Amino acid sequence: MQPKPIRKLFSPAEASALRRRWARGGLSVVFTNGVFDLLHAGHVDILEKAARLGDRLIIGLNTDASARRLEKKGPARPINRLKDRARVLGSLACVDAVVPFCEDTPEKLLSRLKPDVLVKGADYRPQQVAGRRHAGKLVLIRLKRGYSTTALLQRIRARRSFAPPHHRISLQEGKQEM
Repeated sequence: MQPKPIRKLFSPAEASALRRRWARGGLSVVFTNGVFDLLHAGHVDILEKAARLGDRLIIGLNTDASARRLEKKGPARPINRLKDRARVLGSLACVDAVVPFCEDTPEKLLSRLKPDVLVKGADYRPQQVAGRRHAGKLVLIRLKRGYSTTALLQRIRARRSFAPPHHRISLQEGKQEM
């Protein structure tokens, strides 16, 4: 018999209650956020480093609509739906909670959670980090060189043009072309 999976997907209200319970237990909470569309080694690296900065790691996850509104992502993203992105993130041992948010930034969520540490990639400047005033401290982590979802998509598209027609994958539909 397999063990019951641990629940890691929470609403903002549930996450707020969980955060208070952890604080009462003396546990420090780290928060980071993003779209996490196609999870890659760069994502895992920053999440593992973030988790080491405290006792619990909460990830704020952009909803599909929120991700589409981001200037850097655009209307074709995310490729994976919210429930799938949340499931993949929740499967990581370093992640304690995944909390979707529908706003353009996690400011409102951060105002509820008030994490001890807020983590973003070092591609941000401190003044660019939304909600930083709600965290005990801000930590910018150097990104793993050569890893980004945009670069990954570009490599997939480049390889797609060289594949035999019966092996090509349609990125718009996520289905193999025949």
